[in-house]
Amino acid sequence: MNERLNAKILLAEDDNDMRRFLVKALQQAGFSVTSFDNGLSAYDQLRVEPFELLLTDIVMPEMDGIELARRATELDPDIKVMFITGFAAVALNPDNQAPRQAKILSKPFHLRDLVTEVQRMLAA
Repeated sequence: MNERLNAKILLAEDDNDMRRFLVKALQQAGFSVTSFDNGLSAYDQLRVEPFELLLTDIVMPEMDGIELARRATELDPDIKVMFITGFAAVALNPDNQAPRQAKILSKPFHLRDLVTEVQRMLAA
């Protein structure tokens, strides 16, 4: 049970402090993390490199997390998606076409919970 250690995670989060915090926690847990401060840059990276998991904020400039997740799953149907948001109701709205199997982690959350959830998703 190695939870796909070294799994590659793409993180899109426009809050700089939050992004640094998440990258550090995930790297300490043994994951390889590439991070961007907006959905468009993250999407451009997805087009050139495969990732096991997309971890994205929902509300971001240029391209929101829902749109990013939709496009990510079009590029790679196997990519796992987790939303981190202060707006869980937005993510849960069935009209927004978020990938159905996506997980939602509502802010504020403990880093321990984030890491556990990421490990669980990658092990599935």
